[in-house]
Amino acid sequence: MFDFTLNIIGNDWIMIVLVALVLLLGTKRLPDATKKLARVMAQYDKTKNMVQEEIQKAKGEFNINISGPVMSERQKLETLAKSLGVNVEGKTDDDLRNLVDSKLGGSAKPDQDPKK
Repeated sequence: MFDFTLNIIGNDWIMIVLVALVLLLGTKRLPDATKKLARVMAQYDKTKNMVQEEIQKAKGEFNINISGPVMSERQKLETLAKSLGVNVEGKTDDDLRNLVDSKLGGSAKPDQDPKK
């Protein structure tokens, strides 16, 4: 039947938004609104950068680089152990768990016997 969709692409949307802003805000309030928007965007960028820096600081010496999906528990253990500088050759899963735990400074889980 009838197709009432707008076939507007690209820069046409920018013009429509600008005209709508001028009509809604008027020419006197538009500069103030753009200044406030610029301040909000600057604060957002500043906060985003601060959060990224904090994440990098928290990450610290641990350089975990996973290039693709890790499919098995063994691959997860090996990836984590390699990132901590542990040699994974000839070690069982339990050995790797204990080595990773000791490198990270953790303690035994409550349901495990610490004497093992």
